[in-house]
Amino acid sequence: MSPIRSATAAALASAVLATTLTGCQFGAEEQDTSPIVIAADLELSGAAAPVGKAYQRALELKVDQLNSSGVLNGRKIELKVKDNRSDASESLRNISEFSEDARVSAIIMGGCNECAVGAARTIDEKRIPTIALAASGAVAEPVAQRRYMFKLAPNAADSAAALTAELRRAGVRKVGVLHSDDDYGREGLAALLREFDKANVKSQREVAVPNTATEVAQQVGVLTARDPDALVVWTPPEQATLAATSAQQAGFKGSLFFDASAAGDLFLGTAARATERATLIFTQTMVIDDVIATTPAKAARRQWFQDYTARFGGYHGSSSFAADAVQLITDAELRAGGPAGQVNRDGLRDVLETSQMDGLSGPIRMTPDNHSGLMPQALTTLVARNGRWRLAG
Repeated sequence: MSPIRSATAAALASAVLATTLTGCQFGAEEQDTSPIVIAADLELSGAAAPVGKAYQRALELKVDQLNSSGVLNGRKIELKVKDNRSDASESLRNISEFSEDARVSAIIMGGCNECAVGAARTIDEKRIPTIALAASGAVAEPVAQRRYMFKLAPNAADSAAALTAELRRAGVRKVGVLHSDDDYGREGLAALLREFDKANVKSQREVAVPNTATEVAQQVGVLTARDPDALVVWTPPEQATLAATSAQQAGFKGSLFFDASAAGDLFLGTAARATERATLIFTQTMVIDDVIATTPAKAARRQWFQDYTARFGGYHGSSSFAADAVQLITDAELRAGGPAGQVNRDGLRDVLETSQMDGLSGPIRMTPDNHSGLMPQALTTLVARNGRWRLAG
């Protein structure tokens, strides 16, 4: 066994060992061998399908790893997946069906902001713990109305702060901002403008673009016409790629800076030339093969990167969020307790609300006052070089 794989196995075992000891102390207690059923509402068709399919692959890989690890105290995880077709109404129907299934312990939702926000009331009414991989702050706030809803994705304020720090470091003074025309895009724009004001960075113009857009040349042309030092792109991966290509075709000579929502595949494919030297704010997992595995957490991230790449032939940046959601729910299920064979959703929610772990995505901390768990320290700076993302510096 390699040192990395050994360290990963040790980290995985320790992550769930504490949760299983209690049930082992009393020989008279009936061992619970019932499955841990996790439901997933994902965008497997429609505009957001590329990311949704990456989430599905990550969920399946993580479930396989945990089921074969031998640390679930005789239990197995079952994954139930439904396609919401990138549509909030379809997503709500899926959530309602999952919540009525007494076997389902918790739900993982994909990256659709409108889906997660639209389902939040139903999730609380049905009292079913849910982790959404969507980035909008409204997914997990206000907490008083989101008691059963949790979020695992970069936060707009954290991403804006990190991105603006890179602009300042690069000496950028004038920017144009292309942002998605949705809640997260508008939240991101507001966060950016606050950070720009503190850093003496001037936004010459801001332009919105639909998440479903397949052409952004006009919007990019409006922004580059003022000859900014940099173009800040705060959109999903597909629109970010289009923006980079359009900027290149427009003869833009400035720099490109991408928010975490733009993170997609490790390899940039046909957009490699257009994105060369672009900056991306994201988690270290995307480029963990550039990092020396000096801790068990880094070793686990590196092993995840290698396992995902080996199975699927490439790597998608957002995959680690889905895997961490499975780990959080599994740990919470094992710790929540309750009668053997019966789902304890309230107990699972209570455990989730105080969960802490050094996850594949980075440090994760949930509290009763904050249901958005990814810590600011999880974000780092990546640079596109020779057709793939690399760690900056």
